[in-house]
Amino acid sequence: MGKGITSREEDYSQWYNDLVIKADLAEYAAVRGCMVIKPYGYAIWERMQAVLDKKFKDTGHSNAYFPLFIPKSFFSKEASHVEGFATECAVVTHYRLKNDGNGNIIVDEDAKLEEELIVRPTSETIIWNTYRGWIESYRDLPILVNQWANVVRWEMRTRLFLRTTEFLWQEGHTAHATQEEAIEETEKMLHVYGDFVEKYLGVPVIRGRKTENERFAGAIDTYCIEALMQDGKALQAGTSHFLGQNFAKAFDVKFTSKEGKLEHVWATSWGVSTRLMGALVMAHSDDQGLVLPPMLAPIQVVVVPIFKTAEEKQAIDTFIDALSGELKSKNISVKYDDRDTQRPGFKFAEWELKGVPLRLAIGARDMQNGTAELARRDTQTKETVEQAGLADRIEGLLIEIQENIFKKALDYRDSHITEVNSYDEFKEVLETKAGFISCHWDGTVETEKLVKEETKATIRCVPLDAKEEAGICIFTGKPSTKRVLFAKAY
Repeated sequence: MGKGITSREEDYSQWYNDLVIKADLAEYAAVRGCMVIKPYGYAIWERMQAVLDKKFKDTGHSNAYFPLFIPKSFFSKEASHVEGFATECAVVTHYRLKNDGNGNIIVDEDAKLEEELIVRPTSETIIWNTYRGWIESYRDLPILVNQWANVVRWEMRTRLFLRTTEFLWQEGHTAHATQEEAIEETEKMLHVYGDFVEKYLGVPVIRGRKTENERFAGAIDTYCIEALMQDGKALQAGTSHFLGQNFAKAFDVKFTSKEGKLEHVWATSWGVSTRLMGALVMAHSDDQGLVLPPMLAPIQVVVVPIFKTAEEKQAIDTFIDALSGELKSKNISVKYDDRDTQRPGFKFAEWELKGVPLRLAIGARDMQNGTAELARRDTQTKETVEQAGLADRIEGLLIEIQENIFKKALDYRDSHITEVNSYDEFKEVLETKAGFISCHWDGTVETEKLVKEETKATIRCVPLDAKEEAGICIFTGKPSTKRVLFAKAY
């Protein structure tokens, strides 16, 4: 096991926490429920941001920024939206502090805000109030805007990256002239997310739609990507919402159509957050530490020199300098760890803990023999290889590692989708095997809530590729036409 890391089998939750902290991704902040994302963790998030930002721009979106504070009155305009977020809102009531004369800093009651402000839990209300001033005619549509921001949701039980009071995310908010165009946008962005998570994070996802009970507050329809972690629990990795005309009606956002009619605008919103960092850790890592997919690893190759004399070190330096240049020309990030304060064994363990995909060890004898030792993080295998053609070999191995990480996660996911046809079978699989449970459901909120109360399992989604299939609900015996996926979830 890695330094002080609890084993996955012993306590999965503690294993995850140990890993995030000891691999230097994040730590708890002085503010309850908040986190400090450390440089190594933020470097991974930046790589995610860069890829997603390009994908958004390639699909016609532009970035903007909207205020952190939202007037409380905005929230009361869309009833289901306020109901969905009311219990998580942080509220600003005053704008000044003062000294009470005894050395205590207190709220200045003379500085009470005329209207209280909500610290944004999400931005639909402030954005749709803004869009009212941007839209008059069909010529002003569509508006395709994304925002990179922080949001606050006052969580009672927090866990680093997965659920924190403040977190980072992006939120897309688009406005359209027709329902069809808005639905097309919602589905398009779902697939942007799905492709990104599979290709870059190496995490297979199921694309589906949420049930009415699990939908985003204020949405007509919520699409999602659901991933499976190594403990058999599901993780919602991204969502895309078709908002219909709900927010346009709430904020009176209308446009004159080509036919000269005044109509309400159609809307979408979609987002992923630093929760993806949690998915990355939980989907691939082991008891030795992180296992990072090469496409998101801040350091793809680490080089550890092993030497006794200055002359030996000089020869290794010269070779590695040339190799690093070759690797960088292939856009491969490399770190040369020639610290003289730590022994090679310590460095091996440290970089293994941090999940660097490939480790290259090279010593004086290697220099004589024209060889080097390559160690893969994903399979924990080592081999002695020729120095000739090493950059090409490394490039090929990184592609292989990325594919292998995805395949391993896919095999695990596919072996943990279980079809059941009775409630007893459902409960047994939930307790003994976990994962996704595929079964018939009668389509009612009441049945879904009942199952959640009894088992803590929720309907993660109705898969987009679910086939029409006559069946009966395993809870009520009523007719059903499609299977849904239940699971316990984060």
